[in-house]
Amino acid sequence: MYSEWASLSPQIQNGSNENLSVLGKLPSAVGKEVAISVVKNLVTNLGLTTQPAEPSSLSSDKEVQWCMEVICYGLSLPLSEHDTIRDCVHVYCEWLSAMESVPKISVPKPICDDPNLYARKIIQHLHNLFVPRKGEEWSFLYMMEYGTDTVNRQAVLCHRVLRTLQNMAHKSSRINQETWEALLFFLLAINDALLGPPTLKEDIGDQLCERVLSALFEVWLLACSKCFPPPPLWKTLRESCMRWRHRIALVEQWNRVCLALTARLLEFLYGPNFPELKISEEDAHLCPQNMSRDCIAQTWFRMVHTIGNPVELCQPQIVSQTPPFLQFAISSSNVVDPCQHPCLNVLPSIYLKAIKGVASQVDAFLGIPKAALIGLTSSRSSTVHIPTTPNSGPPSASSITSIGSGSEPRPALAPARSRCNSILHTYGEWLFESAHIGYKSPYHVKTGAQPEGSVQRPSSLLLDKSGLSLPPKNPDLSDVPTNLTIDKFESGKAEAFGALCRIFCSKKTGEEILPVYLARFYLALKVGLQTPKDKTCGEVLSSILLNSADLFRCDLDGVNVLIPSVISALEVVMPEKDIKLRSGSVSKIELRRASIQLLLSLLSLPLHYQNLPIKELCPSTDKGNATHVTFALLKPRLMNILINALQAETDSVNCQMLLGGLMLSVQDSATMEESEKVLQPENTAGHESSSNLLSSDSAHALFVRATYLVCHRLISSWRQDLNVSLAALELLSGLARTKIKETDALECKRAVKWLCDYISYQCSRPPPSHSKDLHSSIVAAFHCLSTWLVHHPDLLKEKENVMTVMEVVELGISGSKSQGKPGEPLKIKEDKELKPVSMRVRDAADSLLTIIMEQVGNVQNPCSPATTSSMLEEVSLIKYCKGEDVKKDKAVEWFRYFVIDNHILLALLEEPLGNDPDPVPTITAIVRNSFGRYLWHFELRDLPRSKMGLKTEEKDPGRPLPGRDKQKRAKKNIKFYPDSAERIPKCKMDGSIPSLDSCYSSDEDMVGHKMLGKLVDEAHTREQVTAKKEKSQPRHPNYECKPPPRKTEIQTSRLFLSSLGLINFDGEQGISEHPQLTVIDNKMSGFAADLELLDFMSPRTWDTVHLFYVRSKQTSAEQICNNVLKKDGVDPRFLLFLGSLGWPVDVYKHPGWTGHVATSWKLLERPRDLPPEDKNHGGSLFNGDHQVIYWADVSSELAFVVPTLKSRHLTETSAVHANPDITVPGRPLSAQGMSTDKPSRTLSLDLEKGPPNTASGVSLISGKDSPSAVRRRKAAMMDTKVVVLWVENFEDTFKPPIADLLSVTSTGLESGPLLRDRQDVFVIFLHPLESDLVRVKLQGPIGSKPLSFAIPLVDGMVASRRVIGNLVRQTALNICRRRRLENDAQHAPHVRRRLKIQDFTQRYKCEMNVPELCLHLFNKIDISSS
Repeated sequence: MYSEWASLSPQIQNGSNENLSVLGKLPSAVGKEVAISVVKNLVTNLGLTTQPAEPSSLSSDKEVQWCMEVICYGLSLPLSEHDTIRDCVHVYCEWLSAMESVPKISVPKPICDDPNLYARKIIQHLHNLFVPRKGEEWSFLYMMEYGTDTVNRQAVLCHRVLRTLQNMAHKSSRINQETWEALLFFLLAINDALLGPPTLKEDIGDQLCERVLSALFEVWLLACSKCFPPPPLWKTLRESCMRWRHRIALVEQWNRVCLALTARLLEFLYGPNFPELKISEEDAHLCPQNMSRDCIAQTWFRMVHTIGNPVELCQPQIVSQTPPFLQFAISSSNVVDPCQHPCLNVLPSIYLKAIKGVASQVDAFLGIPKAALIGLTSSRSSTVHIPTTPNSGPPSASSITSIGSGSEPRPALAPARSRCNSILHTYGEWLFESAHIGYKSPYHVKTGAQPEGSVQRPSSLLLDKSGLSLPPKNPDLSDVPTNLTIDKFESGKAEAFGALCRIFCSKKTGEEILPVYLARFYLALKVGLQTPKDKTCGEVLSSILLNSADLFRCDLDGVNVLIPSVISALEVVMPEKDIKLRSGSVSKIELRRASIQLLLSLLSLPLHYQNLPIKELCPSTDKGNATHVTFALLKPRLMNILINALQAETDSVNCQMLLGGLMLSVQDSATMEESEKVLQPENTAGHESSSNLLSSDSAHALFVRATYLVCHRLISSWRQDLNVSLAALELLSGLARTKIKETDALECKRAVKWLCDYISYQCSRPPPSHSKDLHSSIVAAFHCLSTWLVHHPDLLKEKENVMTVMEVVELGISGSKSQGKPGEPLKIKEDKELKPVSMRVRDAADSLLTIIMEQVGNVQNPCSPATTSSMLEEVSLIKYCKGEDVKKDKAVEWFRYFVIDNHILLALLEEPLGNDPDPVPTITAIVRNSFGRYLWHFELRDLPRSKMGLKTEEKDPGRPLPGRDKQKRAKKNIKFYPDSAERIPKCKMDGSIPSLDSCYSSDEDMVGHKMLGKLVDEAHTREQVTAKKEKSQPRHPNYECKPPPRKTEIQTSRLFLSSLGLINFDGEQGISEHPQLTVIDNKMSGFAADLELLDFMSPRTWDTVHLFYVRSKQTSAEQICNNVLKKDGVDPRFLLFLGSLGWPVDVYKHPGWTGHVATSWKLLERPRDLPPEDKNHGGSLFNGDHQVIYWADVSSELAFVVPTLKSRHLTETSAVHANPDITVPGRPLSAQGMSTDKPSRTLSLDLEKGPPNTASGVSLISGKDSPSAVRRRKAAMMDTKVVVLWVENFEDTFKPPIADLLSVTSTGLESGPLLRDRQDVFVIFLHPLESDLVRVKLQGPIGSKPLSFAIPLVDGMVASRRVIGNLVRQTALNICRRRRLENDAQHAPHVRRRLKIQDFTQRYKCEMNVPELCLHLFNKIDISSS
């Protein structure tokens, strides 16, 4: 840089005659006496004491110059003459005020007339204050107490001089170029005099080191802004700093200046939006505000190279090759080589601070905010307000970022950051060389004959073939002390590795990095990732793992060559509970978290590349023993790392990340085997027996291992951690849905048993442990259990499983089990008191029981899984029955409505449907309960349908003729008791039944008895006469018995309710406090509207995911939404991804959730003005106007919508929001002409409030709600926003236009003013890599709880395209479920339906006694109004 310029270093080292006085020619006693007398007289005029300052008597240049000769000599007096030296300093400091605009009165007039000339002479004379005195040894002064005090007093005077010069440089506007150069030369000279010699404890150089350096750099920066120093001074500064590198203060001040200049440089290079470099307030004022941009850039570049190559700081042989060190080695009998001086023991710390400074500048250009810079710029405390982000990395990783899902978010890279090549051009040479210290350089730089300090472009750097092999460490270290061996510099080396990893991991999408840099980087990592035999993790390995989380997910060319080395490193860190760390400052949790991030980016590679070989970075010379490693061979190692890490992990966040990776591995393997119908490669394929199951990596083996491990840890160690428990339950639910070729029935049975044990344990915990989080885990476990039973219905074919599951259901509903612990008495269910753990737990158990009874193993209805309810309702049945279309309010009049047990709404239709020719009693029942709407048709038949076809030809065949032959029967005396019974003597028991006569209590009873006996005798006589008469006369044909005619008018409702035991006319039925059967009045106004609103409520949860395609550098919602209009505007992989999320449905023919309430849960006619479907779409077909992508199971519905700006829902939603009196669920009803006469009642989905005077909340009948009830209703109605962004450029994930995109994500449930301001938005970014894999990034709401983050997707995961759709769907579903668990005030859908039925009952019930109920059942339905 300065090769063509002369250096001033010889003048500094040899000294100058300008600071010599003529008094030095005289005897020392004479000169001393003259100096004391003259200076004492001069100082009296300064006004430093009580006397005021007086004008100087020196009026000519001669007089002034003569006095200055005396003062110059006085400054060189021995330190014992402290008073005289002090007075000399005071005089010169006062005279320097001549450089100010208003000099002090005591300054002589000649100095005021030509201040620059005299200022230069004064500065030269002040040099004598800082240098050692002739004949004095500095090492002697500090050894005695007097000497220490003397040094301290000299340091005070030096501080005064430096302060004066700094003030002059700041305030004076009269300094010319010569004076600036003289000032800078003076500062260089005194720094060289004080800092050049080896460091001695408490000498003047040690005390003033930081002060003189800070003054030098501060004044130098001022000179750059006012009078830029010439190249000779810059060259001298660089050479001088290289002689002072044994001083730690030099590196601190260098870091301070470089970071301050870098902060100013970033302001105008990247603009105000670039992340600010946090430095102290004191350091921020180092750079003058009036420095131009060119001046800042030139000064920054020169300052960065001021101390030369920082890597030389780890080589004491080079640092000690200075004249002072050589002189010390010659004069000392203990030091043989200069590098053995004790002051060089701090070189490891100096080297570490220097590399940290370089790394901090690198981070500044990457836009990574630093956690702390105090230790880099000074050993003193600072006033900077640094964010309290914990730095859990080693001393060599000052900028380690926090990585993971659910933890503190790691700082994102700035989108406008520098390119990797630019940073490597500046700092790459130092970092690469630092990474290879201790080894012979694996690359060879062909520099030719280049001068020292020259900068070489990377295009001229060529790799030497001989350097591709990694030789042993440098053996030429015999002269280096043991405390300066190369292993002592590992912290600085680790910092260099960390900086390199951050640089290469910051590669932008589409950015190209020079191959020479990639080769150097891979060679360096090959060295750094080497693991020792004792399996210890050094600082270098820790730094690499902590800073290379994005290594395999930023499309680095050829990075796969590092996979074997990285896996070997992960095998050292992850499987062990107690990692062997050489540095105690490394956070084991953060180290494992960063390792998990690396692992998540590797899990999909084996199945993606399969048998593709991995090239060796350093090919072996022995070709005969060379083995080719394929990606498929690495899968068993990766799976073992994953399983062992999950078994050993204790941190909550890390466990959740590992669970997500495990789910990815199982689903990827299962999908691969199912789609391609092939097993793993030959070396891992084959039939899996019990012996090799754990060593196999097939989907079946992973399923078994994952189920066993997760269930075991869920019971043993995760049951008290809510977040991990939820993640484990989500994993088990995902495993239950995964289609495995060979499912292990025993493992499924064990999983169900463990889930039941988990629920039992959580419910049995003591009352102080019960909380909302505990109950949330129980609710999630019930849901997971239902998933297993639905997808594995064969489990309930075993009695043991049924007993286990039903016991847990009983525990959830009642709070206890009938069959307790062994030895406890059996509890009858009727006698148990219902004390569930919580209402949420009871509702979850009730839901599981219903699923078992209705869904498990049953054949799904024709509309499944679009709906779990019957699509037939009153209007449809009347259409089948009467053949005419009627409205809802007219159709309900044909039905009788009852409510059973206050939660089952029963609608009975007594009319035949017209599809059966036989006029048999029929009844059609529509059952509405908490879990949906069901329709049953009943017929009362004398014979089963199988025998109804056996009919005789005659209509009335008559009775058969009696037989003519009559047989005579022998008369026998029937005895009821044996003869021996009469011989048994009577006892008192025989008289226990009194005779009839003895029961008469009065004569009236006797008379009545006789009259009754007479009537009986008369009746008996008449019967005998009639019998004789009929016997004597022939039989008349009219007396033939015939079957009665079939009744056509039967009260089938009464028969149906009687058969169910709901009514009993044999005894008196009263109306109790909680009636079992309640009659509903369907004539009341608003009945049909409320009934339709109940049908409008889905018994399953419904959620919506909105998907967008973001092209590179798009920032507006309009551009993003227009991408999907045409197929050419999107990546074909995006359309394949949409197809893997679910299946397309027509919103007008779909009975389930469609992403908007206007078209959900009903069948509609297609609007005539609807434009036709565009076949050449890029996803816009699924915007909700024509179709959406749909997925559902027994308990959840999920709609995937690709919004566009032309969606019909946007206009409809805007109209609804414009009218606050219209609620979204009520709008379709009013549009159909169904109005109500109760304006105080709202038609909304707010069903968390139960009937009046109940524990569920305020009655819905009230027209005004409390503010708290309104807030609860809004919280319950607020659906979770999940947005998926497919981004072409990963840089677009840093600042996505989420606020603008929310305006097109309406579902009809939002509040208009709150739509754009919502912060509870979950964003899933998907970025396709060049390898055809997909990189995942998750962004949660601001300030969200860790509970909101769900698996299987994890931030930073790299997944295959064949499973990304399934993973996104499961993650979105789990996110919404977790959000519902967080809000315990929001009821489950089936609970909301039950509360709605209760409110429905309170509104329309009829209070009837027994006669009125009988009359209601026997009377015909009045349809006069129809």
